[in-house]
Amino acid sequence: MQMEIINSKVIDQNGAVDGDPDEEQIVTPWEVAAKDGGRIDYDKIVFQFGCQKLDSFIVQRIEKITGKPAHPFLRRGVFFAHRDFDKILDAYEKGEKFYLYTGRGPSSQSLHLGHLVPFLFSKYLQDSFKVPIVIQLTDDEKCMWKNLTVEESRHLARENAKDIIACGFDISKTFIFSDFDYVGGVFYQNMIKIAKCVTLNQVRGIFGFTGEDHIGKISFPPVQAAPSFPTSFPHLFGNRKDIRCLIPCAIDQDPYFRMTRDVAPRIGFHKPSLIESLFFPALQGESGKMSASDSNSAIYVTDSVKDIRNKVNKYAFSGGGDTIENHRKYGANLEVDVPVKYLSFFLDSDEELAQIKQEYGAGRMLTGEVKKRLIEVLAQMLERHRKARETVTDEMVDSFMAVRPMPQMFD
Repeated sequence: MQMEIINSKVIDQNGAVDGDPDEEQIVTPWEVAAKDGGRIDYDKIVFQFGCQKLDSFIVQRIEKITGKPAHPFLRRGVFFAHRDFDKILDAYEKGEKFYLYTGRGPSSQSLHLGHLVPFLFSKYLQDSFKVPIVIQLTDDEKCMWKNLTVEESRHLARENAKDIIACGFDISKTFIFSDFDYVGGVFYQNMIKIAKCVTLNQVRGIFGFTGEDHIGKISFPPVQAAPSFPTSFPHLFGNRKDIRCLIPCAIDQDPYFRMTRDVAPRIGFHKPSLIESLFFPALQGESGKMSASDSNSAIYVTDSVKDIRNKVNKYAFSGGGDTIENHRKYGANLEVDVPVKYLSFFLDSDEELAQIKQEYGAGRMLTGEVKKRLIEVLAQMLERHRKARETVTDEMVDSFMAVRPMPQMFD
């Protein structure tokens, strides 16, 4: 009997539930929450989703193949799980081609730090492997889930595209598209092929849809699945079905691609491979991910230094002692400390990060000192991003989104 996972419970294709609701944590593409405000159990997610841990052997193999140091997100376990990433590396070593696919659901005027993670990592993969990337802006999805108008969703998609371009993607290897503008032709044909392979019971089990959800939500999963198949982009890959796809994403997007991987061989394609990241935690702690719908849980790329300082000092959950005396005596709990976690994402130096963890964990460094360093790191990073974004014009957005061949995409 085919099994799928939703909300940390097992739900079979007939809708029967097997699992203890008292142990529930919610992990879907639209909601991430730990039980009773606790921490997300990633080992449980990996076990239930059926993916694999990304081990040091694969990280070393990436360095050997590319001849470049592994990205900090790899060295520090930010991207920690995968599906068939080893097959991508096998194929690449044989001279076979692959492309990257990632995306963004445009629900806010600008991106927050968590949104940057897959794009910064995808830029590293593009540069290291010299491969093209397709970036899907699911303006249709956000129109349906966030009660936005079509016009609002399309506007947000273009604004978000500017932030994505500012991450430094190579225009000769990058195609950005919005669903409202691009879906049609072979892309739509692939959507229909996918849809015919997935029953209503299966889609309910995978995504948790109920009878109260409108049919637009139920029909959306094939839209996000279709970019996994190269013929969806005939201007890039023609009718070739042999080109593999690698998808960098947060692990909450896994349900879409479990469905896609099940369908792929039935319609003549390779299963897409995934490399999956931890959730970027909210300022208040690891019970959920940073959310664009709660401005106090998120630091945006448009935040000023004053905004960053205020949010970090006021809202960033600390694992330090409740008094200086207790902190000096017992040290900080690094497992729950949000400033340390943010530094683990964005501090360049492995040596400095290790020193901060050692000193702070031993109580020799205070919470205020760690927060001060985090504010410096974020202010510098976001200032660089703002300057890059200021150079992105509407004409540049049009160029990245133009349906065009990219003859140098594998050079």
